[in-house]
Amino acid sequence: MTTQVSEKIKWILACKVEDVPDNGGSCALIEGEQIAIYNFARRGEWFATQNLCPHKKQMALSRGMIGSDGDVPKVACPFHKKTFSLVSGNCLSGDDYEIKTYPVKIENGLVYIGID
Repeated sequence: MTTQVSEKIKWILACKVEDVPDNGGSCALIEGEQIAIYNFARRGEWFATQNLCPHKKQMALSRGMIGSDGDVPKVACPFHKKTFSLVSGNCLSGDDYEIKTYPVKIENGLVYIGID
């Protein structure tokens, strides 16, 4: 996965790689915000988004199911099944919702989230 990153990114240690299940998600509190972290092992990629589902305002996306819509990696809210691109944050269910996404880097078995 190639992510363009601004030079103003601050990398924050979120967790250890083993804290996030393969093909699943986990949540970390980073600078006062719940951030969902996904280990998409089937694709060999990591993603991070806000944990708040904008549909019903529930902190739930880290518990959502990840998969693909064609070539686009996505997460589905576990409660209402709204799906979001893990790359752009756009809602893939045809609704006018969007989630914030964050760059992720893995170094020495640790997961870092980029905050600008």
